[in-house]
Amino acid sequence: MADRVTVIGWDGTPPSDPARAALSAATLVAGTRHHLALPYVPAGAEQIVLGSIEIAARRIAKHRGTAVVLADGDPGFFGVVRALRAPELGLEIEVLPGVSAVAQAFARAGMPWDDARVVVATRRSLRRAVNVCRAYPKVAVLTSPGAGPAELALLLTGVHRTFVICEALGTDSEQVTVLTSDKVADHIWRDPNVVLVIGGTTSSASSAAPSRSLRWGDPQPGAASRVGGWIAGRDPGFPGDVRGWALPSGEYGGDVPAQVRALQLARLGPRTGDLVWDIGAADGAVAVEAARFGAAVIAVERDSDACDWITAAARGHGVQVHVVHGTAPQVLEDLPEPDVIRIGTADAAVTAACAARRPERIVTSAANRDQAEAVTRALEEGGYDVERSLVQSVELGSDWTERARAVTFVLSGTRR
Repeated sequence: MADRVTVIGWDGTPPSDPARAALSAATLVAGTRHHLALPYVPAGAEQIVLGSIEIAARRIAKHRGTAVVLADGDPGFFGVVRALRAPELGLEIEVLPGVSAVAQAFARAGMPWDDARVVVATRRSLRRAVNVCRAYPKVAVLTSPGAGPAELALLLTGVHRTFVICEALGTDSEQVTVLTSDKVADHIWRDPNVVLVIGGTTSSASSAAPSRSLRWGDPQPGAASRVGGWIAGRDPGFPGDVRGWALPSGEYGGDVPAQVRALQLARLGPRTGDLVWDIGAADGAVAVEAARFGAAVIAVERDSDACDWITAAARGHGVQVHVVHGTAPQVLEDLPEPDVIRIGTADAAVTAACAARRPERIVTSAANRDQAEAVTRALEEGGYDVERSLVQSVELGSDWTERARAVTFVLSGTRR
């Protein structure tokens, strides 16, 4: 077993005295090829080129001597420290961090980042990373080959963002480029890079292009301005946030009972990294509340006035909702793949088209049993197990008299 393992974060600056001491005593040094080419690496030490971190960690664990692992920036932030800390390796780790790539990228942009989301994009996680970029106005993306700036931009087609692309941070060939998202795929980008995805207002796909590009330093439209905060990421209690969810219908100007919406949202379970389709979004209540849970949301509505209403409702609640004006199921063909779908009004043909896209869950409601049975058949034939509920909602006045009553079938399909 290695006598000692020191993990050194390299950020382009000369190593500190403790880092130099660790390198001079190292009998094994692991890192990428550009790390191993640094002049501080002792010539007589065994070298391991990092490919698979797990394989390298096992080799380091078997080494008798002192080992150094070189990594970019802060190796404890989405870095090698997690692999080296695996209990079965039994390694004693000392970490000498550098400035993280995310901190450097925001520094180059001259922006604070305590309110940013940070995601890792690989070929497997790319779609979920893109959904975070849809849902939040400030996201740092740690990219990888095959999941870089161009791929991010292509999957964001139709969603206006500004990209700050930081290539080879901390090296002599460092370059920072600012482009609108529709221009990013026209370029070839060097690895490694970090991408800041900035901006976004609640918008409609049927509206004209923005009159100007949002500059990457601009404050976000509709966002509450605040100085500082108390938690990283989006502050769940910043001024303007309403406590709770399944808010009364009057919050959105609609008439769908909050109790029905609560059950629909509970069955959908929207979360950060998901893409939600809200088809027949009407007043936008479900779309807005799904976005408040951190999901990316596409609201589909055939009424143009309702589209404007949804846009205003989302902006008023400080969330990002992409509004698409069109009629389902035809308009669904060009939309990106959903994780969960809510259909506002039960329709067997729309349900079948949604089931063909294989989301994890589909939720809808029906006014009568005939509609409910037709939708249930469409879900079951599409490969979904169906939960059926009959929800009765009675609104009472201050004098306990009945003011309104609604009886609705709520159908929830879970993919087999």
